[in-house]
Order: sequence, then structure tokens, then C-alpha cells
Amino acid sequence: MAPRKVIITCAVTGSVHTPSMSPHLPVTPDQIAEDAIAAAEAGASILHLHARDPSDGRPTADPDVFMQFLPRIKQATSAVINITTGGSSLMTLDQRLAAPLRAEPEMCSLNMGSMNFALFPMLDRPREWQHEWEPKLLEATRDTIFKNTFADMETVLERLGKGCGTRFEFECYDVGHLYSLAHFRDRGLVSGPLFIQFVFGILGGIGADPDNLVHMKRIADKLFGDSYQFSVLAAGRHQMPMISIAAAMGGNVRVGLEDSLYDGRQLAKSNADQVRRVRSVLDGLSLDVATPTEAREMLALKGGDRVAF
Repeated sequence: MAPRKVIITCAVTGSVHTPSMSPHLPVTPDQIAEDAIAAAEAGASILHLHARDPSDGRPTADPDVFMQFLPRIKQATSAVINITTGGSSLMTLDQRLAAPLRAEPEMCSLNMGSMNFALFPMLDRPREWQHEWEPKLLEATRDTIFKNTFADMETVLERLGKGCGTRFEFECYDVGHLYSLAHFRDRGLVSGPLFIQFVFGILGGIGADPDNLVHMKRIADKLFGDSYQFSVLAAGRHQMPMISIAAAMGGNVRVGLEDSLYDGRQLAKSNADQVRRVRSVLDGLSLDVATPTEAREMLALKGGDRVAF
């Protein structure tokens, strides 16, 4: 039996952290491209990408900004490019889909339900804000909902999945999200091999507790049998402990400055720092890292030659 290969996903910038939280957070298209390419060179086989306004670092859904870094990353690396459909809770569904529909990538993320996605606790730490929008965005999450209704998810699956041949990183922030995914499987709107990202430590979702990881995997095994791959991401200080447990349990892993700004006790100077750190964990567990070619085979992706960028 061939040894199991572990897929490392790197979420390069996201829309959670703000520029004042770390000088190393990629903001401009050049920074996002450079950090993504370095992460791929360090061993990430999937690059999960958001865009930011180059002028002030706020999250943006503008396809023109995405197109300033997507072709460059594709040219420089063979990694799978995975574009967000989540964006931020302040964006409409049409805004969130604009860049993926233009790019027609191999993969996109898909949050499996509407939820409270609370970032406002990050205001509790005193800091000097570089931009007025940063504390306003965090405070806005106290009274907003990340909206992804069943109709919204059907739209994404129809327009991106069926329409563009894109497959998904199904982000499950709680146990109910697994049942929502099973609902779409039962209706024939998704099929295996499913790539399910268990998400821990976001206020409004399931907590970053090893017992919760075991429970999520138990329910996923019951619902999906051997027709899925699971991966784990965890917010902030929970990142490395939870993904280390996941790797030992047979899962894949996600790192990146979207999920945590740290490499150990220090601010990570790049996404590649976190990729190298998790590679050392995988080496210690005698686990091999999947290449982009192997990840495409494991997840039945359409191939980097069939995207629109």
C-alpha cells in the first residue's frame, strides 16, 4: 500500500486580519503573488486566495485586483489555485462570485451555511490602527451575519461547480454544516471525492478543542464514508496544535496568515514560514507531503490548463 500523502493548503491573506496586526500580512498584488509563490515552493500544493485593496489593505472582491496576481502565481508555480467565495461578511453574493466566475479556477472555498462570524473580540487588544476602516470592519461583525443560505449555496454549486468545472473546499464551521453538505450530496449537486475543511476557533462556530475534531470526523465518516478527504484549519494560537492532531488522525492541513499571524511565538514573516513549520511536524510523523499533481489526483480536479487566467 502506498504511503498516505498530506495536502498542505496555504491561505495567504484572507479578510480576517488587518494590516495593523502584522507588517508581514500580504496586501498588494505583488505581495500576495510573492508570498503565495514562496509558500508553494515551501511545499503548499493548494493556495487559497483572497484579494485586498492595494491602497489600504481592506478586503476587496474586485476581479481586476485578483487578475493582477492570479496569472503571475500560475506562471511561477504548479500549485492548485483556490479562490474564495466567502470574501467577507460585508460583501454580497454577487460580489463574492465575481472573481471566481471570471477566473474559473480549479477550486473555490464554499462556506456551508450562514453564521455569526465574529471578529470584534480582536478589538480588545490595544493597538495603533493604520487605517480608519480596520476597527470599523471588526466592530461591524458584532451585528452582521455571514450569509450563505441554501439558495446561495445552490447558486455557487450551479454557476461555479456545474458551469465552470470548479471543485470545492467545503468549509464546515460546525457539525450542522456537515449535514448541509450531505443534503447537497443526496440531491446530486456535489459528488466525491469531497474535500471538507473542518474550521475551528471562529467565534460563532465550533470551538478549537480536540474532542470537537474527533466528533467532526466521526460525523463526517458516518455521512460520507470513504468518499471524502478532510483537512483542518484553526484560528490563531490553535493553528499548529489542531492541525498536528489532524495530520496524526489521517487528515490534511491548512496554514497561512489568513488563519494565524504567528509562527510559533513570533509573528510569521511569511506564509512560507508556516508551511515549513507544518512540514517539520509532518516529517516528525513520518508523513509525506502531496505534490500539486498528487493533490489534483486525490481531489479529481480539472487541471491548471482549464482555468481562465
